[in-house]
Amino acid sequence: MVTDDPAFRIAGHGVNAVGHESGNAAICAGRTLAWLQDQPAADVWGDWAVTQRDCVILDPFGRVFAIYNLTIHSLSVPANYAELKALFLAAAAAPPP
Repeated sequence: MVTDDPAFRIAGHGVNAVGHESGNAAICAGRTLAWLQDQPAADVWGDWAVTQRDCVILDPFGRVFAIYNLTIHSLSVPANYAELKALFLAAAAAPPP
C-alpha cells in the first residue's frame, strides 16, 4: 500500500514461520513482496509474538505501532480495509521517540 504523498511511504514485507517453507514458492509467485523465511535461530515470530496472518505495522522509527490480524479482520469487508489503511497512515505520521 503506497500513497501519492512521499511523506507516507509504506512498504510491506512478509515473514514466513518456521515449518512452513514448502509454501514459499506459491506465496511469492507473481508478487513483488519482500519475503523472509524465519529460522529457529532468528525466531522472528517468537520475538514479535505474532500469529498467522498478523500484519505488524511499524512507525518510521521501527517501533511496533499496531498488529492487525487479517484472519479476524477480512479485507473483503470495506470497514476493515479502511481501518487497516488508517492504521498505516497513522503509523507513518507517528512523532519521533
